[in-house]
Amino acid sequence: MAAGSGMEWLRSVKGVILDMCGVLYDSGEGGGHAIRGSVEAVRRLMDSGLTVRFCTNETQNTRVRFVQKLCVMGFSISVGHVFSPAPALIHILRERHLRPHLLVHDDLIPEFDGVDMSSPNCVVIGDAADNFSYQKLNEAFRVLIGLEKPLLFSLGQGRYYKETDGLKLDVGVFMKALEYACDVQAEVVGKPSAEFFQTVLSDMKLQPHEVVMIGDDLLNDVGGAQRCGMKGLQVRTGKYRPSDEQHPSVRADAYVDDLAAAVNAILTDHPPIRTRHQ
Repeated sequence: MAAGSGMEWLRSVKGVILDMCGVLYDSGEGGGHAIRGSVEAVRRLMDSGLTVRFCTNETQNTRVRFVQKLCVMGFSISVGHVFSPAPALIHILRERHLRPHLLVHDDLIPEFDGVDMSSPNCVVIGDAADNFSYQKLNEAFRVLIGLEKPLLFSLGQGRYYKETDGLKLDVGVFMKALEYACDVQAEVVGKPSAEFFQTVLSDMKLQPHEVVMIGDDLLNDVGGAQRCGMKGLQVRTGKYRPSDEQHPSVRADAYVDDLAAAVNAILTDHPPIRTRHQ
């Protein structure tokens, strides 16, 4: 493990937030596969007494189907402990009386059951994968440009992610296209949004300085967590690139080879747990 400062902060950790794709598993054909050692690492964390939550920008499945996919890989994870952008966005839509035009993955559509989508007054973009055709992007553009006050929501803003057959463009690339075309700034729901992270912290009933975020994305996982007052630990799996460790403005509090190594460091340096896992 390499770090920019001492690792004494590990001793005060009471909770851990885990990114999922690129940390627990690599997505791809057939649902993807667990990263070596990650299933056992998650089990050890859950048994340790630390408060553990899962924070993902996954928008190619409903939260329930996503957790079912992880269970097939061998993980034992509760749906209630997984925080993803779509449920958070639906709360916003209802609170603000908004009717979305959706540019999202087909498998995410059931998440929006019961949401009024007649006469859209905003556009929602997620990781639509093959739905990112010129026709569908142009449909979203026309809805957005036709609004008196264009309103664009993006489910995350990642640049790319890793699947088993290589790197793939993420939603942030297409978000930027619509922002540029319509001269609008998207409201990002999901990482690295401070509001999204705060929702997770509130559920954990912990303060930011008591929690470490473990992710493969330097900007959205590590940087987003650090801006909220948490520590950020980057794994060298998933979308990690060696150049991340030389980034000019964001530096992880520690770098480790994989989740198993991260859990070893946390549990080795952590004092005996006094509270039961929540």
